[in-house]
Amino acid sequence: MGEFTDKVAAAANKAAGGVKEAIGDATDNSRLEAEGQAQQDKGTAQNVKGSVKGALGDDI
Repeated sequence: MGEFTDKVAAAANKAAGGVKEAIGDATDNSRLEAEGQAQQDKGTAQNVKGSVKGALGDDI
């Protein structure tokens, strides 16, 4: 995946994870809350990956 694709996927994961975490918190569902946090963390990692690709090129 290229830089742009990674960053779009990162934004989607962060948004979906935030929704899951909020629903988990509102419904007192700790499993869903943890799932949401994990998905947000995945989005953060994808964003970093996209930034590195942008700095070094997509072929890394």
